[in-house]
Amino acid sequence: MEVILLKDVKGTGKKGEIHEVANGYAQNYLIKNGFAKEATASAKSKLKAQIKAKKRDEAEMLEEAKKQKEILENNPVEIYEKASEDGRLFGSITTKKIADAIKEQLDISVDKRKITQKIPMRSLGTQNVEVKLHNQVTASLTVRALSIEEK
Repeated sequence: MEVILLKDVKGTGKKGEIHEVANGYAQNYLIKNGFAKEATASAKSKLKAQIKAKKRDEAEMLEEAKKQKEILENNPVEIYEKASEDGRLFGSITTKKIADAIKEQLDISVDKRKITQKIPMRSLGTQNVEVKLHNQVTASLTVRALSIEEK
């Protein structure tokens, strides 16, 4: 019997795949427990439409991420903080502050967990950070730490 898997099933397949399984296994376990449904012609066509829509959405997300990468790499972000006379910051510039500055200055929403700082920024100056926008797109962003007095 052909079934469409609704969830990942160990030893059988992943969600959205069509598999040929034994009738008893399909009826008594997979369908009964909600792991699969019978692969009728209409169910197969719905699945193909869903897969096509998902691929289209993923392509749109990738294009959007590429546009955002271009913006991030060409526009440095400036963060103003209190600093001592020798240029050391009172505190440090965290990924949350960087994400907030990106949102405010470039109007791009970035999750703070997607920003990678190699070393914490504790003094005035510039630093490059990596921003993961998509699983295939990573942007290099220049962050400039400036003293509030320079504003």
